[in-house]
Amino acid sequence: MTTLPDYNAMSDDDFRAMVRSFVEASYPDIPRHSLSRLHWNEVKPWYLILSQKGWICPTWPREHGGMGLTAGKHLIMIEEFERFGCARVNDIGPVMLGPLLLRHGTEAQKAHFLPRILSGEDVWAQGYSEPGAGSDLAAVRCEAVRDGDDWVINGQKTWCTLGMDANWIFILARTDKTVKKQAGISFLLVPMDAPGVTIRNIDNLELEAEFCEVFFDDVRVPADHIVGRVNDGWSVAKALLGHERVFIGAPRLSASALARLGHIARRAGVWNDPVFRDRYVTLQCDVMDLSDLFETYVDRLRDGREIGADVAMLKIFQSELYQRISELMMEVAAEDSGLRAPPEGDRQLHAAATWLSARPTTIFGGSTEIMRNMLAKAVLELPS
Repeated sequence: MTTLPDYNAMSDDDFRAMVRSFVEASYPDIPRHSLSRLHWNEVKPWYLILSQKGWICPTWPREHGGMGLTAGKHLIMIEEFERFGCARVNDIGPVMLGPLLLRHGTEAQKAHFLPRILSGEDVWAQGYSEPGAGSDLAAVRCEAVRDGDDWVINGQKTWCTLGMDANWIFILARTDKTVKKQAGISFLLVPMDAPGVTIRNIDNLELEAEFCEVFFDDVRVPADHIVGRVNDGWSVAKALLGHERVFIGAPRLSASALARLGHIARRAGVWNDPVFRDRYVTLQCDVMDLSDLFETYVDRLRDGREIGADVAMLKIFQSELYQRISELMMEVAAEDSGLRAPPEGDRQLHAAATWLSARPTTIFGGSTEIMRNMLAKAVLELPS
């Protein structure tokens, strides 16, 4: 594996110019500024280009095939990808599982799975939520029972984003029913083509198959497919939830939506209206504040520090800001806000798609109500 140069040694201006030049020269024939998640067969060419460049895992250490970027450099990369309208690749492996394996995985697990994430050979899905166990993940009922050298898994996972495209899924499964619910959970890696795995698609508000349910019927996986210790999956899960909430809270969605709002306002002739500009600048300041807060948590990840329950602030801030931007976008778009297809074929003018994509952000990754309770109890130490 070739170690990449230290991009952090570059000035921000030089790094931005390099990223911009690479994106403009290398981006394949894939829709830009898409507001819906594209599937693996659509984004695979871009994933492989980033993989070959060594840019598919910006925050991984360089010795493990990543770019080793600081938070500031990572934000520049996000901004340039968003500016050009690059499609979001299947990133659960690079963003979620990879950092978790680096911290909790065995040497054998790192040696096997990390290169396959980097190359795109393995595409991962997340199997946390269940019917009745969404934001309250400690209530999972999917069960794994040890049988000789295998774990035998039975149960169901739901709301697995792009799970139909994945060939592996990581899950939380109950491995001990005799202890308190947080203490009897383990973190398992499961191939999606294992006998007994069934996948059923779920359409989102835009009538697109973005999610799926995954059913496990006597699915057998080797005993060494567990990450961390048996019954200690809650500790692993909390670490991963911290990673997830950091990147769910990234300013990417809000910054991109704000740019589209400006595009729509210019077309609608209200860009120079002082009332609109006041509301726009308020949102712009919020995006800048969100970027600063995001950088704080990415710095914690890079330094190996605990994320902490206060990361809920980032997730709440991002999801509610994204919705506020989308609501002003619908107002400015006026009669065009009801169009299912983008006006004039311009995806940046499609207010309805932004509004629809913003609706579930206060639910997935932990609902806003649960996040506020978490802040109240764990951070402010308010009584239950």
